Amino acid sequence: MKTQPILLTDTEVELLRKEVGKPSLLGKSIEKHCKELDAFMRLPLDVPGHGEAGGYEHNRHKQNYTYMNLAGRLFLITQEEKYAQFVKDLLAIYAEKYLTFDFHVQKNTNPTGRLFHQILNEHCWLMFASLAYSCVASTMTDAEREQVITRIFEPMLDMFTVKYAHDFDRIHNHGIWAVAAVGICGLAIGKPEYLEMSVYGQDRNETGGFLTQISELFAPSGYYMEGPYYHRYAIRPTCVFAEVIHRHMPEVDIYNYKDKVIGNTIQAMLATAYPNGEFPALNDASRSMSITDMGVQVAVSVYSQHYGLNDNILGMAKIQDAVWMHPCGLTLSQAYDQATAQRRIGLPFWPSVELNEGPDGDKGAQGFIRMQDNTGDVTQLVMNYGQHGMGHGNFDTLGISFFNRGQEVLREYGFCRWVNVEPKFGGRYLDENKSYARQTIAHNGVTIDEQCQNQFNVERADSVHGLPHFFNVEGEKIKGMSAFANDHYDGFAMQRSVFMVQHEELEAPLLIDLYRLNGEGEHQYDYSHQYDGQIIRTNFDYQAHQEVETLGDDFGYQHLWNIASGAQNDTALISWLQGHTYYTWLGTSSNDNGEVIFTRTGANDPSFNLRSEPAFLLRSKGENTLFASALETHGYFNEEFEQSVNARGTVKDIRILGHDSTASVIEIDTAASRITLMVSNQQGATEQTEHKIDILGKTYSWTGFYSLEISALGQEK
Repeated sequence: MKTQPILLTDTEVELLRKEVGKPSLLGKSIEKHCKELDAFMRLPLDVPGHGEAGGYEHNRHKQNYTYMNLAGRLFLITQEEKYAQFVKDLLAIYAEKYLTFDFHVQKNTNPTGRLFHQILNEHCWLMFASLAYSCVASTMTDAEREQVITRIFEPMLDMFTVKYAHDFDRIHNHGIWAVAAVGICGLAIGKPEYLEMSVYGQDRNETGGFLTQISELFAPSGYYMEGPYYHRYAIRPTCVFAEVIHRHMPEVDIYNYKDKVIGNTIQAMLATAYPNGEFPALNDASRSMSITDMGVQVAVSVYSQHYGLNDNILGMAKIQDAVWMHPCGLTLSQAYDQATAQRRIGLPFWPSVELNEGPDGDKGAQGFIRMQDNTGDVTQLVMNYGQHGMGHGNFDTLGISFFNRGQEVLREYGFCRWVNVEPKFGGRYLDENKSYARQTIAHNGVTIDEQCQNQFNVERADSVHGLPHFFNVEGEKIKGMSAFANDHYDGFAMQRSVFMVQHEELEAPLLIDLYRLNGEGEHQYDYSHQYDGQIIRTNFDYQAHQEVETLGDDFGYQHLWNIASGAQNDTALISWLQGHTYYTWLGTSSNDNGEVIFTRTGANDPSFNLRSEPAFLLRSKGENTLFASALETHGYFNEEFEQSVNARGTVKDIRILGHDSTASVIEIDTAASRITLMVSNQQGATEQTEHKIDILGKTYSWTGFYSLEISALGQEK
């Protein structure tokens, strides 16, 4: 029986074979895969039984499917029989043992498999094992194929589509892995009906299947509602299965489906990354995941083949220094070689972008603003005003993060999880993920009355979203975005407007942040900032507590030590050193009762599950309240050479002149200038809306969402 590889034709294999030994990106990728696979093949074959998530057994099954996937293609490319034999021998052991394994004992909310503690991992195993099988099946005997099909693949297909039928059509990253695994396996064993089921859903009624999943999970902008960390995980089966559909169901026209949703979502994923290639830790997320992830490599290669090349895609390939071992990767590799011969390929610079959320793009958005200084360094500001993100969502609508000089400055905590560290609850999410990492206070936002947004209720949070106000990034001197969140605390309307401003006195773009809250009666507002580094100076006296207590009792406050506190003196100044750079924050509120509190995580954490990280918050009490702050990047410090330059910065003061339902007006003084910023607070305003606000006998008026005026001190209008 002649079984064709699912993702390769004979002609394509010949083209890939010509890259062996070449210094091209594809040639280097093939060489790297060969070295890694050869090292693994020197180990004895092992198909272990059950184990903890993240333990040896878990990782060995993962390694087995990873290297089978590589071995199948390397057999075709190199024609070395040892790679085919490795796949056949390993599959034979699985065929012997698989049905002897019972299902894992239930330990979390996900269904279990025979190999893994959750069925998601079994989906991964089946997809990669099926791809490997399709590459070597023609070298197997009828009996060998029968064993693999009847004792592994068919039982898995039955488990995924019958036993766990409710999970198969799930609109979730788990669902994408499920349909990709089932569809690919069906093709591999000559049962294309499973491919059709995977594409259109079990009931063929647009409630499940791959087409429904990519329609509902990815917004028209391409943004994936669970955030970049899960996006890079979901993108691999998305792209691999899209390529399978392209080849075996061309009538679907998958790469043009839903206004080219596959291409849009690859672009959106890449556009979320920080300039150093790492992804912001939006929602449950690792702080260390980057565009070098294998799933992202596959996505960049797929984009190159089906949507074209540009400087940013070539720049991504430069960072990755690898391509997918597939004809899509060959296209990128050849284009990269050609571009390199013609000119120097630079690092990618993604423009500022607002990525709308929801299947129809009407569920808020995520904003990404980027600005370069005169050295070429990229500053990036991110604000979340979209959807909750389902079960992996954090409760921090209007939260921000800020990046420059190669480091995250206003930081995202990320998930509370030690992936694959088996002693830490098997590598799964720890209890503190709910009690701290996903709470509002753990992020850079405002927490009201020490409560969490949406009362930490996922169902409630999924029913609301942020409301975009403006996203304006056309100017060279100022770029800004603003949004409302009016349903996230009962009885409160919130608005955040954030800007990056270029000014000749400043080394880097200045971050200006206005956070406005409307509610009845007096309430406590905690305006928090998660930073990293060493406090250098403040402009107010504070008391370091000899006996520390927790900041509160619930909603994340129980995990924060109250390290020190002091009264706000008009404008509070806090300066810290992070790496080689100084950062100075100046903040104030429209109330006159401010208090600055320095905190550190680690309270009520007997198992040391939390990272010990610092933060500070400006606490204010009142009714309608506006917080305003400016964050300046300045100076240079080198401990080795004992150099310290411009450690004090240039920004001297920030003042709130007034705010109401129409607008907010603030002033910022630098050493020689006064910056006046006027911002619209009117929902439904447009670029043509005229604004006017009277403050202390002076009228401020402008047209549009905001106005920026800079004048020399002493020459203000």
